[in-house]
Amino acid sequence: MKTIYVPVSDPYEVRIGPGLLPTLGRTVRSLCPKASRYVLVTDTGAGPHWAGKAADSLISAGLAGDTYTLPEGEASKTAANLVEVLNFAASRHLTRSDVFIALGGGMVGDLTGLAAATYMRGVDYIQIPTTLLAAVDSSVGGKTAVDLPAGKNLMGAFWQPKHVLCDTDTLSTLTDEEFTSGCAEVIKTMVLFNADLFDRLYREGKAFDLEAVIARCVDYKQDVVSEDEHDTGRRAFLNLGHTMGHALEAESGFALSHGQAVAIGMATVCRAAAKAGLCPDDVPRRVEAILEKFGLPTRTDIPFSAIVERIRSDKKRSGDTINIIVPVRIGACVIRPMGIDEAREFIKAGF
Repeated sequence: MKTIYVPVSDPYEVRIGPGLLPTLGRTVRSLCPKASRYVLVTDTGAGPHWAGKAADSLISAGLAGDTYTLPEGEASKTAANLVEVLNFAASRHLTRSDVFIALGGGMVGDLTGLAAATYMRGVDYIQIPTTLLAAVDSSVGGKTAVDLPAGKNLMGAFWQPKHVLCDTDTLSTLTDEEFTSGCAEVIKTMVLFNADLFDRLYREGKAFDLEAVIARCVDYKQDVVSEDEHDTGRRAFLNLGHTMGHALEAESGFALSHGQAVAIGMATVCRAAAKAGLCPDDVPRRVEAILEKFGLPTRTDIPFSAIVERIRSDKKRSGDTINIIVPVRIGACVIRPMGIDEAREFIKAGF
């Protein structure tokens, strides 16, 4: 097992390793000693495999509670479902001293975190990521949100979890497509921070050491988040490929997974950076090669005009400026503020 400490305003630990789910009840008892009830939020993908084991652990620790199951997929990350979860918690008499448990991927974690942030003006919650994407990225850092028709994650709050319990056994029930989607965030992390691990990942492919790679990704993320908890500066680094990626997700009606969309966005910005002379030509070549090796797309048939309209509603936009994360080389990127028109032309060059 590996433990990563996240030193934010309300610090917490991320525990990563196999066989951790049975420790959930003891963890809640230790971190939330006044809690007597829980609401466990999951989805139809993770719930049938893992919700029973999580509930057994909670009940064994003397907690009472109920499970709310959402339909699997990003289409469930809506304001309407957020209100349903809040009403469910209220109907089960959850109090301010009680706890939400998020058991699932990014959709479940984001929505449950926002429910915890808003229920009675804020209660504790624990993240149990059951997808690779959630384990390496969305479960850590305190970003919570639901989507609006205009765009992804436009309704949200910063609300740090009390703990992240990453039982790597839960990743065993992922489909190959789900696992591959998570690999996009792993690749993104290495493009941002570590050329040597990028090369190692290319050599090993999907046979990489799961626990070690998740821990390394989480460690990089906590380093950035602890410096910029509320996403006003360096944390923008973590959005490599995400400006176009979020636009692609929304425009595809979420037919493209988050990982697929980010892979296309990352490849596009690398091609654009090389054409603008901001990075060597080998950067897009190497990034496209590793994405293709992992079975991820590097281009899209969605019209560029539709993508631009989505980017105009991106939550990362500030006035007429948006930050584009641009690679300088593998393992090093810079934040380049661009006007919307400039960003459009830059992205178009790599499209």
